Amino acid sequence: MRPESAVPRSGGLSNGFAALPGGLGTLDEWFEIWTWAKLGFHGKPIGLLNFEGFFDPLLVFLDHLVAEGFVRPEHRAMAVVEREAEVLIDLLVLPRLNS
Repeated sequence: MRPESAVPRSGGLSNGFAALPGGLGTLDEWFEIWTWAKLGFHGKPIGLLNFEGFFDPLLVFLDHLVAEGFVRPEHRAMAVVEREAEVLIDLLVLPRLNS
């Protein structure tokens, strides 16, 4: 499936995307939507709810990818990470309301 046709089906009505702690399927979907944002297929914010530090090891790895030159800092910065759901939602929704 081409990403251009998949984004509207999987999130065309959303204001953004947020992943909660989960397993491989959650990570697969989250990385895919992040990649599509990086490639310019959508401009919606993407977030990660790092409840009780669940994603701390993943965040260390993502920072390692930046340090090693595999991910650009501006692409890493696209991922909004917060420990509290209310804060994450505000950060994902408010920029769209103000634009």
